[in-house]
Amino acid sequence: MARPTEEFVLAWDSLAGESIEDGWRSISVARSGSCELLAARRFPGNCESLLAHFPTARIPLAEKLPEGGGFTIERVEPHDDGKTWLALTRKESGSIELFIAMMGDVVGVLDQNATMENERQLAIFLGRVRAWQEFMRRGAHGLEPEAEIGLIGELSFLTSMIDAGIPASLAVESWVGPLDAIQDFEVGTGAVEVKATVSTAGFPAKIGSLEQLDDSIRQPLFLAGVRLSQVQSGRNLPEFVGHVRDLLNGNTEAQRLFADKILIAGFFDAHVDIYARRFSISDTRVVEVGEGFPRLTHGTVPNGIRRAKYEIDFDRATGGNLEPEAALKKLGVL
Repeated sequence: MARPTEEFVLAWDSLAGESIEDGWRSISVARSGSCELLAARRFPGNCESLLAHFPTARIPLAEKLPEGGGFTIERVEPHDDGKTWLALTRKESGSIELFIAMMGDVVGVLDQNATMENERQLAIFLGRVRAWQEFMRRGAHGLEPEAEIGLIGELSFLTSMIDAGIPASLAVESWVGPLDAIQDFEVGTGAVEVKATVSTAGFPAKIGSLEQLDDSIRQPLFLAGVRLSQVQSGRNLPEFVGHVRDLLNGNTEAQRLFADKILIAGFFDAHVDIYARRFSISDTRVVEVGEGFPRLTHGTVPNGIRRAKYEIDFDRATGGNLEPEAALKKLGVL
């Protein structure tokens, strides 16, 4: 749960102004475990900043810190006392509303892990900021309709994994679609690619690369097709997300990992009002990709073709229909 931001906003307002001297103005606002948090402004510039101090953690100088389109994060010594702080600062071009939402979310994640050791808190803090980095890189304005459908399909298969008895942490860890992996789920040595559609005539499935359906890379490889029906009695995207969160309730690590991945995928709770469409899952088909399956791979296209995107009709693809549990057994996790 995000930390309320009113105290930080009031502190930033009181620190605003002009200064002829370079340096920091700051006010101590809160603690999260042993991590001290300050609302601050740096001059010149006068942009809002969150200063976080992890007293027993060490940040390797070689570690590359994340940077998003609307913020920076850097090591600073605001008090010239030898103590290293991390400064999460809004860029002048960055949206103040989005930065406040980000700051409240990041501090909320620290609060949820306040009893952790400093090193772990620091890793979680940086991980969440990196999730925001990816969210902003993807646009930060909510998902387009096609991406919304695709994400519901992936959440549906993730739910099927947990319902089948896969440990929640393993299921969420295997979900790599938001991380721009070749397939949506990497399970053992194999993988599952998920496609979703609302089409009632055929099942158009867009394949993004020559690698996506290449079982020489990961074996066994499955393609899961999730057909959705748009109905008023169904769930909208926020409710699909909420259902997964309910399944993960009580598993802190799985909850944290899912929170990062769902943000990277482009879903942010503040955008719930834009997802008005409601869907039910009318059918799920899982097929093992192998000989005879319609696909293009590096081994099947003529020499000289390096990249390709194409579309298949999954309804016309060969291969028996497996239940998700049967595919998971073949993948060795059940």
